[in-house]
Amino acid sequence: MALLETLVVVLGVALVAALSVFAKTRLFPVGEDEEPREDVAEYIAMMVSVLYAVVLGLCLVSVWETRSAAADHVQAEASALHQTYLLADALPLAQRQPVREAARTYASHVVDVEWPAMAGREPLDASGWTLLDQLRRAGEVTRSDRVSEQIAAQEVLAQLGYVDDARRGREAAAQERLSPVLWTGLLIGGVLTLAFMFLFGIKRSATHVVMVMGLSGFIAFTVLLIHQLDSPFGEMLGTGPDAFTRYFG
Repeated sequence: MALLETLVVVLGVALVAALSVFAKTRLFPVGEDEEPREDVAEYIAMMVSVLYAVVLGLCLVSVWETRSAAADHVQAEASALHQTYLLADALPLAQRQPVREAARTYASHVVDVEWPAMAGREPLDASGWTLLDQLRRAGEVTRSDRVSEQIAAQEVLAQLGYVDDARRGREAAAQERLSPVLWTGLLIGGVLTLAFMFLFGIKRSATHVVMVMGLSGFIAFTVLLIHQLDSPFGEMLGTGPDAFTRYFG
């Protein structure tokens, strides 16, 4: 969701809330005997607001940690793959170019094929693992009389192990979702928080409208923010393939 679309949704929710205030004021005007009940409504509204703030904080922390973990996995995978590419210079001459080509092919597959799939929340197929196995086979040194080449081959296998681990973490992060229980609490809490705003018999309708518009707009913005962060590889706030394009662009 683009920034303009987000602003349109936030403003739309705020306008709907404002119209609801006008409708409530016209259809159900505040009576003289309703003022004393505001103390009870204020207490309940405060408790609901506090509980809803806890749910909001929990949701934000959850999606942010998932997004941060995804970024760490991407950086680790790209860095280890780049180290493998550089170590090819120390391998036997016959294996240098195959390792470089296999590393570039893997990086291109991640950027061009897997990233759009992860952004669209689609499962990844096994082709990425197949390319990683090809890279691993290209870096295997069966016979070499030089100690430096043997050490380089061992280091290549170690770096590919890091690529393997980081790839598993990236795939796991791509499948992470905010718990449906938290989504339920997020939506119900937002509705309740806004509903309690209509229990106060505020005499000045303009003040009431501003309060409800501000609160509803901010809640809508926060929910949209959580929705965007819940997609760790999304287009707007998700992790991009910059780490791969920086090394293999």
